[in-house]
Order: sequence, then C-alpha cells, then structure tokens
Amino acid sequence: MSADLPNHPANADSRGVFCSTRWSVVLKAGNVAAPDAQAALTHLCQQYWPPLYASVRRSGHTPEDACDLTQEFFARLLEKQWLAQANPERGRFRSFLIASLKHFLANEWNRAQCLKRGGGRDLVPLDAATAEERYALEPRDVVTPEVLYERRWAMTLIAQAQDRLRAEAVATGDRERFDLLEPTLVGERTDLGYAALATRFGVTETAVKSMVLRLRRRFRALLREEVAQTVGNEADVDQELQHLFTAIPRCEKKRVG
Repeated sequence: MSADLPNHPANADSRGVFCSTRWSVVLKAGNVAAPDAQAALTHLCQQYWPPLYASVRRSGHTPEDACDLTQEFFARLLEKQWLAQANPERGRFRSFLIASLKHFLANEWNRAQCLKRGGGRDLVPLDAATAEERYALEPRDVVTPEVLYERRWAMTLIAQAQDRLRAEAVATGDRERFDLLEPTLVGERTDLGYAALATRFGVTETAVKSMVLRLRRRFRALLREEVAQTVGNEADVDQELQHLFTAIPRCEKKRVG
C-alpha cells in the first residue's frame, strides 16, 4: 500500500480528525489516474466488505455468490469510476456504499452471473469462512438487507475502534491488562470482578475503576474518530454515533468485539 495513504494517528485528538479522513482515501480511490488508486480501493475493501457481504447474503445469495458479488462490486467501483461521484459534502460514506451496492445488484447481476467461479477480480482476500461465521451470528429475525447492512456497518466501526485500542495496549506493554478489562467497554463487569482484578493488578479496587473509566474514555474517543472519517463534516458525528448504536440490537451490544 502506498505510504501516503492516511493512517490513524496514535494519539489523535478527536476534534482534529477531519484533517486526514477516510474520505480522502475514497477520493483517491476514485481517481483512476492516480498511481495508488488500486491501493486506496484495496484499503477500503479491507475495511468495509463485511457489511456489504452481509447485505448481499440477506438478499438471498449463496455464500459463494456473495463473495463473488462483493469482489465484483469493488472492481466495478474502480472500473466504472463510481467513487468519483462520492463527495463528503453529499453525506455519509455508508449511504453512498449501500446505494452503490443496490445499483450494482439491480443492474449488473446478469453480467456477474456470466462470470465463471473464480473468474472474478480478487482485489482483496475475503475470508469466506469468517464472513459466513459472522453472518451465522446474525439474529434470525426478519430484517431487510439494508437493516442488516446498517448493523454490520456499526459493528465494523466499533471493531475498528477496539482494534486500535488493543494495538495501543500492545504498544505500551499492557495487552494482558487490556484483555481483562475489555469486557467493561460495553458496560459489563468482567468475569473476575473488580475486587479480583485489583488483587491481580496489585492495586486498589478504586484504582481498577479508574482504569475502566480511562479505557472507556479512550474507546469513545477512538470510536468517534472512526465515525468522523465516514461523514462529511464534524457536525454530523454525534448524529451518526446515535444512529450507530440504534442500529445494533441489544444482544449485539453485549458481544461487541
């Protein structure tokens, strides 16, 4: 991947994340003349294929077809220059993606059907087994592909924030402590309980509660950054955060990560 693709700053202030956002990757991917357009598109594929795959599966396609269609969809984004139509001033990136996917499924399915198995473009390695495992965990209630997409989109952003938080813990040598405290991110007590954790860490229970508060605060900041990178301006972040949590059923919130 090109070195000048925007990366997450290790200690970014969430108020300043609009200086280099995922929208900049979208715009770069939409510029087919750019030498790193393919790398930019691959970056987007890696981040956002799970909710798209889930939506395709809920539309009635088999796991194999869903993988092929998701790959083909990303290929079309680049080939047809659909990303050139994306504009942060027009709204949210998730809305652009799902609208583009619906257009693709409605108008391009016949051509995609003509592709022989394995004949599609493999832009990014999609782990079909993992994708299907995730899909199998979806509640069996009746929801539309669009609703399922919103759920997976929300869970994807939350998972990305958790991954960044975990990476920070690894970098500071606090991975074991993070693993023990991670369940508290969604308001649940850990299996050990605060008293047992205090003994494990060699601190007071009050100190453990302070650790939890700091961890939650950092998690919220990272999640806000992830959300900020998918909307057009900072004024939309709070509304998008509210939508994100509304999209996740209560049973999902208890197993975030």
